[in-house]
Amino acid sequence: MLQKKLEELKSQLRQMGRVAIAFSGGVDSTFLLKVAHDVLGDRAVAVTVRQRSFPERELRESEDFCTRENIAHVVREHDELSIEGFAQNPKDRCYLCKKSVFGLIGQVAGELSLRYICEGSNTDDNRDYRPGHRAIAELGIRSPLRDCGFSKADIRELSRQLNLPTAEKPSFACLSSRFVYGETITEQKLRMVEKGEEFLRTLGIKQLRVRIHGENVARIEVLPENFDTVLKNRELIFATFKNIGFAYVSLDLQGYRTGSMNETLATKQV
Repeated sequence: MLQKKLEELKSQLRQMGRVAIAFSGGVDSTFLLKVAHDVLGDRAVAVTVRQRSFPERELRESEDFCTRENIAHVVREHDELSIEGFAQNPKDRCYLCKKSVFGLIGQVAGELSLRYICEGSNTDDNRDYRPGHRAIAELGIRSPLRDCGFSKADIRELSRQLNLPTAEKPSFACLSSRFVYGETITEQKLRMVEKGEEFLRTLGIKQLRVRIHGENVARIEVLPENFDTVLKNRELIFATFKNIGFAYVSLDLQGYRTGSMNETLATKQV
């Protein structure tokens, strides 16, 4: 079944001929880029949009992968906080951002005569609130992994077979997703979140989120098996987070889960 999906993906990419791959360095886009480059060679170009919500670590990993695989890689700067309405963090924030980001990728594709733009959504993404999908549809962006029926588990399994460094990489979403809808997103608070998450990774915690509430409250989400690590290091974590700028630090007893900021959408109008 997996090989059939892979052959269908390769066939779609061959038919496209020349593609720009929206490349974040995550599990999905890395797999898509690898397959596209294997099929199309230099006719597949990685395009990474560097934003304030995009950690430096992710950018370095993206650049390292393209260098190692000898894939053409274009990096463009983009200030999402300048998008009208974005900083106010409405519930369609992701739509506003995707519309602007893929517009920029479209400019790169035009400059390089790349006929199609592809992004890495998979079938699992259909389960959560994803307003960015509306922008993708409006702009005619292709989602070949989703079209070919790839789940996240499928992508990880084939990534292992291809020896991709992202096969076991934890899921990641932009730092703006750490904010409660309706609370203002600022450069300062984005850096607070980034520094908090980077510190927790030094403790050996891989899958995590630092959600920010108000100006100075951090809610840490980790997998339940990592609760002991957090509690054993609670004094160090609090001292570090206080130095970062947080006044209060909490551990979410429900544990890590994607899209936890979407849980209030049914009861909250933004």
